[in-house]
Amino acid sequence: MAEETGSQRYYRAPCPGCGAPVEFRSAQSTHAVCPYCQSTVVRQGDTLARTGKMAELFDDFSPLQLFAAGRIQDKPFTLIGRLQYTYPGGRWTEWIAALDGDRTGVLSEDNGAYVFALPFDLQRAAPPPGDLRVGATTAFAGQSYTVASNEQVALTSAQGELPHLPELGKPFAMVELRNDKGLVLSIDYGTQPPQASLGRSVQLDDLQLTGLRDESAKDEKGRSFNCPNCGSPVSVNLADSKSITCGNCHSIIDLSQGIGGELKHAAQNEPVRPLIALGSVGQLQGAQWQVVGFQHRMGQEPGDDEQFGWDEYLLYNKKRGFSFLVDAEDGWSMVKPTTGAPVMAENGTTATYLNKRYQQQYAYNAETTYVAGEFYWQVERGQKTFNRDFASGGALLSMERSANELTWSSGSKIDSGAVATAFKLDAKKDLFSRGDALPVSAASGMGCGTIILVIVVIIFVLILMSTCSGGSSSGYRSSGGSYGGYSSGGGHK
Repeated sequence: MAEETGSQRYYRAPCPGCGAPVEFRSAQSTHAVCPYCQSTVVRQGDTLARTGKMAELFDDFSPLQLFAAGRIQDKPFTLIGRLQYTYPGGRWTEWIAALDGDRTGVLSEDNGAYVFALPFDLQRAAPPPGDLRVGATTAFAGQSYTVASNEQVALTSAQGELPHLPELGKPFAMVELRNDKGLVLSIDYGTQPPQASLGRSVQLDDLQLTGLRDESAKDEKGRSFNCPNCGSPVSVNLADSKSITCGNCHSIIDLSQGIGGELKHAAQNEPVRPLIALGSVGQLQGAQWQVVGFQHRMGQEPGDDEQFGWDEYLLYNKKRGFSFLVDAEDGWSMVKPTTGAPVMAENGTTATYLNKRYQQQYAYNAETTYVAGEFYWQVERGQKTFNRDFASGGALLSMERSANELTWSSGSKIDSGAVATAFKLDAKKDLFSRGDALPVSAASGMGCGTIILVIVVIIFVLILMSTCSGGSSSGYRSSGGSYGGYSSGGGHK
């Protein structure tokens, strides 16, 4: 039957499985999951038909929950449904938002980041997913996009009312495209015809949300387990961690199937000791960040026998999500995954993002050689990507490409002394100094002529090096790890 509450009209009918009331708050919703017996039902006029039973939700420890309300572009919305997906690299959640005028949108969670999207008309038939290769460019409705991810995904569980409901556990293609204006276009091949949505990154604070999940009510049971390699206790501190390392034997443990699932692991030898300890908290760029992960990576430019290395610290802030603090031979930098996709020249020498033009500094193959801590993607020792680093003054842009995903990160250089101070490590400030540090104390005792002579000699040496070598063997090598597709991600994974 149809009922009205104020200006909101909704449908209520008894569940054909248990008889409990099932409500539909949006006219766009065709399916629902009974909150009492977990039956999946489809609406047929004013009656409901049972189509099966929904699997149990995995607890993603999200601050969001059903019936949380907020505003987007000064319009109200209410979260009425949830879809949980898995893909080879992990899992992600999409929340169905009921908007004014019977419209629905999607608020996608991706590792502390969020994208709000609305249904989008492609103005042409969606191409077969196999035609949308990662890194390729295409246009929809007059806008150019780059394919950022192309994954086989499957519905794991659902809750509330839904505008569509893919078959539980059946794989289908999900393609995410991004552009240099910060737009995220997702094509869902789980329906026929495929459905598209278009959105951009949002901050939870900007959505003015009410009715969020009470943190004190979170059930932390099951967030600890014994290492499958050595049996030592391992505690998971972050909601969306898909990989973690054992503090005792340093094994990498795969959490992509949840703690209750089979815990696969890979042993690591020769541990690397991070300069900044895991768990450290520091104040950077106006926010407090905690070091939750660390990885050492090696790079090699095509045609060059010499390798170089750098370290990446995964930082977490509850409201800002994840960022990366990168420690390389020529300096420190702080970067985070971009929502949009920069436009890169065909020869790869330049890239443009948010109306800023960047010049390529390096192009190289990268490999992860050691990891420690927790990660929001399924990290593995030996993971390989092809990277390009770009710069525009102090602004940095980095691209990483794997078989199924194209990830961009942006950020800026940061003074090594500021990093040491941020993490209260001033006593070790000399250990943070890198190739970008200026020898101020030494220069202060020199005359102008001596300084000019030194500069001339340095320039001459650099010219000789560039002539003898195909490229530099060190750089700021900024990267953002694997930023899952639908977006987060997607996308957002």
